[in-house]
Amino acid sequence: MPQIEEAQPKYLQIAHYIRDQILRGDLRPGDEVPSERQLAATWKVSRPTAARSLEALSHQGLVEKRQGSGTYVRSLEVNKRARELYGRARQTGKSYTPGEYAVITSAGWLEAPDYVAEALGLAKDRHAVHRRRVTNNQDGPITLSTSWFAPDVGQRAPKLTDPERIQEGTLMYVEKMTGRQGSYAEDRMCARQATEEEAADLRLEPGSAVLVVHHVVYDLQDRPLKFAEATYPPHRWVFEQGYPLI
Repeated sequence: MPQIEEAQPKYLQIAHYIRDQILRGDLRPGDEVPSERQLAATWKVSRPTAARSLEALSHQGLVEKRQGSGTYVRSLEVNKRARELYGRARQTGKSYTPGEYAVITSAGWLEAPDYVAEALGLAKDRHAVHRRRVTNNQDGPITLSTSWFAPDVGQRAPKLTDPERIQEGTLMYVEKMTGRQGSYAEDRMCARQATEEEAADLRLEPGSAVLVVHHVVYDLQDRPLKFAEATYPPHRWVFEQGYPLI
């Protein structure tokens, strides 16, 4: 049986072990992952615990269950820009490439909208920290984005309320201040007309189409760590995916 620290619930230990195999490429899209029965025997756990680990992987978008067949690794659909930002921040300590810069237009405590409160799991205390920024390069605005953090994160990471840029990026700063590590993210995308405020910030004509991405980062315990809403102008839609045809 693989050796993993005991601090986490058993089902999460199993899920994270399989997740690491997927992210390393040991398990590739289309590969079958161990069944509930196999996991129960290998890890010496009950079938319900094994099933819960597969459900956690499914929730993360890493696997899919095929009726009467088994559970298989999914082709990963990713927000390329978000992945590149996180990767660059971890490797270089900087979020943006040369020529890109962000202008923080507002930062501080606000009452979270319903969709933000739901994403962050806020129940009674809806007072959350937000950071709103416009990212630009020589060709103009790239994206308008607002990041939101739960009250406990805001209290432990005071720079979030400062309108100055956080050089290493908000996620790495939050990880350092809270001790919680980002594990995976989920994105939801839709196209709609820009609001008046969005059109002004992105230098668009009123009523222009924009792409909106709701981005949630989860920690190693599957708790939401960050919610971000990003709005892209039409000429900045860069989301790519490769997949097999057979």
